[in-house]
Amino acid sequence: MIRVIKRYGSRKLYDTEESRYVSLEEIGDWVRGGQQVQVLDNQSGEDATAHTLTQVILEDGRRGGSPFSPDFLHDLIRRGEQVVTTSVQSLQDGVDRLLQASVDHVGPLRRVRDETSELRRRLESLESVLEQMEQERGAPLRGRVASAGVRPAGSRKKGA
Repeated sequence: MIRVIKRYGSRKLYDTEESRYVSLEEIGDWVRGGQQVQVLDNQSGEDATAHTLTQVILEDGRRGGSPFSPDFLHDLIRRGEQVVTTSVQSLQDGVDRLLQASVDHVGPLRRVRDETSELRRRLESLESVLEQMEQERGAPLRGRVASAGVRPAGSRKKGA
């Protein structure tokens, strides 16, 4: 949802949602928090969003130093939107590379998980066979098999 701000000739900013005047700092906080804003000139109805957001950036710079390097600002003035688009594209390419690298690691991990599950299934099957043999013979085989490290005769599963 877009928050509509009216800008008056006196440079006052009026938030139509909360029905009160707001500062550039508050607008900056909203934007940093994910809120979309649209600033409209109260008299003409023209969109003044870009101008107002630029002022937010300038005010942030006055309070704690500019978040942009002088080189970036020079490029921005010279080439305008192309600089921002190029920077965003570079950032997006970097994120895509990191995501792809993460996905490449998922395959081997998935195989290890599947192999572990298969080993668990086989162990459970072996334990079941041993229990069945113990019941048939009336003597515990599990301890003897584990200590000898051998498989008792006739313990193979049918069809294996």
